[in-house]
Amino acid sequence: MRICFILNPTSGTDRSQNVPALIAEHAAAAGAEFDIMPTQYAGHAEQLAREAAAAGCRVVVAVGGDGTVNEVARGLLGTGAALGIVPRGSGNGLARHLHVPLGLPAAVQRACHPDFQRIDAGRINGHWFFCTAGLGFDAHVSKMFAQAGTRGLSTYVKVALREYRRYQPTAVQVELENQALLDTHCYVLAFANAAQYGNNAYIAPRANIQDGLLDLCLIDALPIWRAVRVGVGLALGTLPTSGGAQFHRSRHIRVRAAAPLGFHVDGDYVADAPNLRWN
Repeated sequence: MRICFILNPTSGTDRSQNVPALIAEHAAAAGAEFDIMPTQYAGHAEQLAREAAAAGCRVVVAVGGDGTVNEVARGLLGTGAALGIVPRGSGNGLARHLHVPLGLPAAVQRACHPDFQRIDAGRINGHWFFCTAGLGFDAHVSKMFAQAGTRGLSTYVKVALREYRRYQPTAVQVELENQALLDTHCYVLAFANAAQYGNNAYIAPRANIQDGLLDLCLIDALPIWRAVRVGVGLALGTLPTSGGAQFHRSRHIRVRAAAPLGFHVDGDYVADAPNLRWN
C-alpha cells in the first residue's frame, strides 16, 4: 500500500521543524512506501490528491490545517483513495472530530496503519466541505482572521472579540427538507457535518459524520448574556442545552437572505451570496 503525503509548507505556527524529514523518518519506521508532495499555491493540494489517487495511492494524507484537508478531500471525491490527516493547522477541526493524534509521529503512524471508514461530505453553492460551513458572524470572522497577518487561537479570539461589537444580524428565511420554514435573523447559521469548528469549540456536539445529515445551529442574535452562554457551550460541548442556540437536522436546506451574507467552508472564507442552497 503506497501512501502520499501532501504537505502545505505554510501551515502551522512552528517553523523550526523540518516537517518533510520528520514525516519520512516516521513513515519509514512504520514500514510504509510513501511519497511527500509539497504544495506550491492555493488549490494545488486538490490537484496533487487527484493525481496521487490516479497513480494508485491507497491513502492520501493532508499535512496541514483544515483548508489543506478540504483541498485534499475534494481531490479524492469519486476515487478509490482514502483521506488521511496529519494535523498542522491552528484549529484541526476534522482531525479532532475523527480522533486523529495531534502529534506528528503518532499521526504519521496512524496514516501508515489506517482504519478505514466512510464519512459524509456537504456542499454549499457548489463548494464541498467536510467539517463545518456557515454564514453570518463565523464567516465574517474567518474573513477577518485571514487578513490578520498572524495565525493561532489567540489571534482568532482577538478578531472575534473585536468584530463582535460591530457585526449586525441579517434577516433570513430557512427552508428545511421536512418543509419547516424559519423566518428569523442570522447572527450565526452553522452547518455541521462534524461536531466542532476546531480547537475543541463544539458548535454541534451531537453531529454524526456518518448519518447523511447536517446539523444546523442557528443563533438569531447575540446580546452579551447569550454570548456568554454560547461561549461556555462551545467550550464545554453543551451548546444544545445552553439556551443560546436553536438546532435542527436536515439533508437539504435552502437559505434566502435579505442582504448578501458571507459564507465559509471548513473555516476558509469563500464569498458573499444572497441565496444559498445546502446539500
